Amino acid sequence: MPRPEVLERIKAAESEAEEIVEEAEADREERIAEAREQADEIRAEAEREADEMAERRLEEAESEIESRAAEIRDEGEAAREELVSQAEAQMDEAVEYAITQFEEAVHAQT
Repeated sequence: MPRPEVLERIKAAESEAEEIVEEAEADREERIAEAREQADEIRAEAEREADEMAERRLEEAESEIESRAAEIRDEGEAAREELVSQAEAQMDEAVEYAITQFEEAVHAQT
């Protein structure tokens, strides 16, 4: 094979190799860009799910707090009613005691 033909074939092979390398680099860049895009999508989805979970937990905590506050109010109301009932039950006795003390004080002065 003549020398110019060999050089021409070498140049063609080099050119083809350069094209293959360029295509491979372009493909690599495209895959990297796709991977970054997928990573961004995954990150955004994870953040959305975390936000939703935090919101659910907050709602559950608020509901639990509201429920516990209602229980405490009910317990307080029951205790108040019991105290009122006890006070009312002792009112007649207290009035009678006050009258007796008054009468004794009046009799003691006369």
